[in-house]
Amino acid sequence: MTERSAEHPALTTERLALRPWRDSDLAPWAAMNADPAVREHLGDVLTREQSDASVARFRADFARRGYGWWAVEVRATGKFIGFAGLDEVDPGLPFTGVEIGWRLARPAWGHGYATEAARAVLAFGFDTLGLPEILAVTTATNHRSQAVMRRLGMTRDPDDDFEDPTAPEGPLRPNVVLRKAAGV
Repeated sequence: MTERSAEHPALTTERLALRPWRDSDLAPWAAMNADPAVREHLGDVLTREQSDASVARFRADFARRGYGWWAVEVRATGKFIGFAGLDEVDPGLPFTGVEIGWRLARPAWGHGYATEAARAVLAFGFDTLGLPEILAVTTATNHRSQAVMRRLGMTRDPDDDFEDPTAPEGPLRPNVVLRKAAGV
C-alpha cells in the first residue's frame, strides 16, 4: 500500500511502517551507525555528525527524485528500527541502476523485518516507479543480507561480482550483485 505525504510516500506492511524521517529518529539512527556489528559489512562506524548528515541527504533525495531511504518503525510500538529503500547506484561502480537496501538495529535482527520491508520497497519500485530492474549489492561475506536477497527472488550472476574501489583492501572489497527484473 502506498500513500503520499507532503514529503514523500509512506509504505505500510503487516508489521512495519516505512515513513519519512523524523528528528526523533536521529539519536537511534546514530546509535545504530555507532554499532560495530551493524557496520560490519559497511565500513567504519559513523560519528553523530556523519549520521545526522546522512539523514539530511536522505530527505533531500526524496524531495529531488521521489524515492530514497525510508525510516522503518514497528507499527505496534512506533519504535524506530532502521531504514530500507532505494538509491541510485554509486558512480564509479561497474554497473548502473537502482539499488535496494536495508539496515536494522541489532535488536530487530532475526524477526523477518528486513525481508518484509524490502518486499514493500520492491513493490514500490516496480509498481509505482516502473523500474525495469532493481539491484542489491553487498560484500561477499554478508551472508545474512544475501539470504534476504534470495528470499526476495533476486538472483546472482558471478560475472557481476566486483571489487569495490571505494573499500580498503580486505573483506569489504569483494562484492556481489543480485538482480530482480520487473514481473519476475
